[in-house]
Amino acid sequence: MQIPQDLKYDEKGLIPAVVQDRTSGEVLMVAYMNAASLQKTVETGLTWFWSRSRQKFWQKGETSGHIQQVKEILYDCDQDTLLIKVDQTGPACQTGTRSCFFRSFSRGDGS
Repeated sequence: MQIPQDLKYDEKGLIPAVVQDRTSGEVLMVAYMNAASLQKTVETGLTWFWSRSRQKFWQKGETSGHIQQVKEILYDCDQDTLLIKVDQTGPACQTGTRSCFFRSFSRGDGS
């Protein structure tokens, strides 16, 4: 897999990565990557991110075992966001839920 040279990282050298279940299409999480974590993801076939708060690399599932096996990496038309399709082992969210997107603040009536 060849990483495109024209990806647009922000001023901190980061690019958002939306992680999606490749079978269901469910959005599991959003995290940030830098060039090195993207390279490590491509090399290992597992997701690696850059922690903005801890200022270090982290592999999804390195302590929990809830890994993400990368099946496809796409990027948007502006070249500034990644979409990573994965096979998720266990829950993706640190709360123990399948997806990090389990809270709603909408009224539920379409408004």
